[in-house]
Amino acid sequence: MENALSKVTPLHDGDAGYRVPPQNVAAEQALLGAILQNNNAYNKVADFLRAEHFAEAAHGRIFGAITRLIERGQLANAVTLKNQFDQDAALSERGGGQYLSRLQASVVTILNAADYGRTIHDLYLRRQLIEVGTDVVNEAYAQDLELTAPQQIEAAEQRLFNLATVGQTEGGFQPFTAAMTDAVRMAEAAFKRSGKTTGVATGFTDMDKLLGGLHPSDLIVLAGRPSMGKTALATNIGFAAARAYRPKADESAMAEDGAVVGFFSLEMSSEQLATRILAEESGVPSHEIRQGKVSNEDFDKFVQASQRLASVPFFVDDTPAMTIAGLRTRARRLKRTHNLGMVIVDYLQLIRGSSEGGGFENRVQEISEITRGLKALAKELNVPVLALSQLSRAVEQREDKRPMLSDLRESGSIEQDADVVMFVFREEYYLMRTPPTQRPEESQEKFNDRIEKHRQRCEEVYGLAEVHVAKQRHGPIGKVTLRFDGNTTKFDNYVSGDRLPDAF
Repeated sequence: MENALSKVTPLHDGDAGYRVPPQNVAAEQALLGAILQNNNAYNKVADFLRAEHFAEAAHGRIFGAITRLIERGQLANAVTLKNQFDQDAALSERGGGQYLSRLQASVVTILNAADYGRTIHDLYLRRQLIEVGTDVVNEAYAQDLELTAPQQIEAAEQRLFNLATVGQTEGGFQPFTAAMTDAVRMAEAAFKRSGKTTGVATGFTDMDKLLGGLHPSDLIVLAGRPSMGKTALATNIGFAAARAYRPKADESAMAEDGAVVGFFSLEMSSEQLATRILAEESGVPSHEIRQGKVSNEDFDKFVQASQRLASVPFFVDDTPAMTIAGLRTRARRLKRTHNLGMVIVDYLQLIRGSSEGGGFENRVQEISEITRGLKALAKELNVPVLALSQLSRAVEQREDKRPMLSDLRESGSIEQDADVVMFVFREEYYLMRTPPTQRPEESQEKFNDRIEKHRQRCEEVYGLAEVHVAKQRHGPIGKVTLRFDGNTTKFDNYVSGDRLPDAF
C-alpha cells in the first residue's frame, strides 16, 4: 500500500522525489521497548492499538506476538520472544532476535507509552486517509458509467465514517459520578418541560406517560400493516415535536422543548406528505385537497394552515432508494446546519444497504446492517430515530390481527437493535372489510344475531386506534388508545367516557 501511495503528487512543483507516507519509527521502537521492559505499559494502549497500525511491518509482528503472550497471561520480553524472531527475515538486517534486547535496553521510562501509542495510531489514520483519497481520485478519473458521482461520494463518506469509528483512542470507562450527573441533568430538564418528559414529547398524553417521550440516542420502531396509519402517526409525532421546538440560549444539542425534525420520506413524495400534513392542520379532507373539491371557506382554512406551518422546523427529504450511508450523511449535515433533534424514516425496508453492488447474501443481512446503522446514527447524533417498518402477512392469517414482535418483517435484528418497538392497529379497518356471511345450515336468527354483534363492535371501535408498546428498554410495555380521523389522517388523544366531566 505504501509503495503505491508514495507516488502521489510531489511536494513541490518540479521536484522529482516522492512523498514519504506519515510514520514515526522512533515512536514505534520506544513503545515496543517500553512494553518489553514492563508489560504494564501494554495496558495503556491495548484498547485502541493493533499490529496493523505500525508503519514498520516487523514492528507490527513484534506487537502482535507481545499481544498474544500477554493475553495468555504470559510474560512478554526479549527472552521469551527471542526464539520466535531469531529466524525472522525482516529483523535479520537489524540483528534478528538481538534487536528485541536492544529495544528493551534502550528504554528510559514507560510513562510516555500512551503518548507513543496515540502517535502511532494517528499516523496510521493519516496513511489510511491518503489511501482513501487516492482511491477517490482514481475512481473519479475512471468515469464508471454504472457508478454515479453521488454514489462515489456516498461510498467515500462511508469509508471515512468507518475509519473514524474503528479503533478510536478516546472513550472508555468513565466514573459513575459523571454518568450520574448526566442523569440528574436530564431529569432536571424533564422537570422544567411542560410535558415532564426526558425525551422529545410525542404530543399524545398517554403515550408520553408510557414512554417518557422519545429519548436521545434511541432507535424507535413503529410498525404496522398497510393502511393502519403508520405514516400518519409518524407525521403527527414529528410535527408535534417541531411545533413545540424551543431552542436553548446556548444552542446546545438538546432543545428546551420539542425538536428540529428531519423526515426521510422514501415512500411518498414531499408534495404528498405536505398535503397530508395540511389536511391534518386545516381539517380539510386530504382526498378533497388532491381532487380540488375545496370550498372557498375550506380553501381559506387551507391557506391559513400553510401560513402557520411555514415557520415550523420540519425538513423533508424524499429521495427514493436511499442508502443507509447517504441517509447518515444528510442527517449529519442537518445536525450541523440546523441542530437536528429528531429523525423519522418512512420506511425502513425501502433503505438500501451500503454495500456496493448489493453484496449481501440475503435480505436479512441487509436489513441487519440498516438497523445497526440507524442505531449508530441515533447514538452519534444523540437524537431519537423513529423508523417505520412493515409487518409480515402472518398477521392476516390469525383471527386476532393484533401484531406481535415475531411479525416484524425480514429480520429479527429489528427487534434486537430497537430500544422501543410499537405497533399501530385499527380494528375498525378489519371489521369494515369482513362483514359477517351466513354459514351453511345457520339459522337466520343466529345470523341476524351475529350481524347485530358485528354492528355493535363496529360502533365501539369506530375512529379508534391502538398503539401497542411491545418492547421498551427504559420502562413498561402497554397499550395506548388514540382517536383517528381517516379523512384528515390525523391521530388525537383519546378520552374515555369514565374520564369525561359530568357535563359531557
